[in-house]
Amino acid sequence: MADRQLFILTALLIGISIIVSYSLSSYIVVLFGYSDFHFVIRQFAFGVLSILIMWTLSQLNPDVWLKRLGLTLFIGGLLLMTAMPFMPSFLVSEVGGAKRWIKIAGFSLAPVEFFKIGFIYFLAWSFSRKLGHHGGMGLKQEFLRFAPYGAFFLFVMFLIAVVQKDLGQVVVLSMVLLFMSVFAGSSFKFFITILGSAMVFFVIFIFTAEHRILRIKSWWSLAQNQILGFLPDSIADKLRIESYSEPYQISHSLNAINNGGIFGTGLANGTFKLGFLSEVHTDFVLAGIAEEFGFIGVFLVTMIFLAILQRIFKIANRTRDEKTYLFSMGIGLLIGFTFLINAFGISGLTPIKGISVPFLSYGGSAMLAAAVGMGMVLMASRKVKF
Repeated sequence: MADRQLFILTALLIGISIIVSYSLSSYIVVLFGYSDFHFVIRQFAFGVLSILIMWTLSQLNPDVWLKRLGLTLFIGGLLLMTAMPFMPSFLVSEVGGAKRWIKIAGFSLAPVEFFKIGFIYFLAWSFSRKLGHHGGMGLKQEFLRFAPYGAFFLFVMFLIAVVQKDLGQVVVLSMVLLFMSVFAGSSFKFFITILGSAMVFFVIFIFTAEHRILRIKSWWSLAQNQILGFLPDSIADKLRIESYSEPYQISHSLNAINNGGIFGTGLANGTFKLGFLSEVHTDFVLAGIAEEFGFIGVFLVTMIFLAILQRIFKIANRTRDEKTYLFSMGIGLLIGFTFLINAFGISGLTPIKGISVPFLSYGGSAMLAAAVGMGMVLMASRKVKF
């Protein structure tokens, strides 16, 4: 039997997303002339479909279907992302010069969301066969055995960060790749070396594009007072930005969080969703929850996420199959890092990456893909004794 608690917790999170998609989209439906139930009907449909996907996958035999589904998502997602720049406009949606969504029957699906699940399975499948424990081998040997994965990830990074202009997804996948390599048996020295190299490369990547530099400056103009307060004045004065305007979205996000207080303003009583904080039901859903449900609401949502991660990691630790162990850990890392990056972004601790909250933000692609990943973990849990 699949893990019932994990299924219920995830379904509960989906139920919350349906409620808040109605409450937080009240201004958007008026602005664009949609029906009052435009977003909630769509989110309800995607939510029900996601729950059905998880339940269906949880009933399948992991020895047969886990590999089939995982490699299909990996290969299919990779092929679609490679082909999207060459597809005609009636098949793909283009925003800001980036083609990220494929149009299907009036809906837009993002292949990168499904590729992430396939990529994690590919890493689990390949790491379980190729890596193993480092066994005291030198750093050079560890780099050599990791080199093919690094080269392939550069290609993936080109497709996502350069072609689709979505650096946030690359950040999440790079963190998952790095931590999964450690769980697969790489040494701590290798982990630190790769992490340091990735940070240097990340900084270089940021400073090669003007819009990324502006985003960093926008974040720094808000965060500098808290950070520079720990440094000597002589150093702080050189790092301070005096004339840069305060970032619009972050300032209203923080105001929404502050306005919610401990108990919140109440369901549908938030004010910053009324044209101040744009698209609050998507990437800023946590800020919207913080305003309407307060600290208590955010705390409960966070506890649900932690409970979900605890169940996933428990499945990973109790399985006897190395591939299943790595895949479950990878899905848990993906959910955990995505939640943290979004939470840190809306609170001003890190720059905004445009990453949605799994199972909570409005959006069909992200929810359906996350449901497939969770369904695969539930499938794997059928072989685990609790």
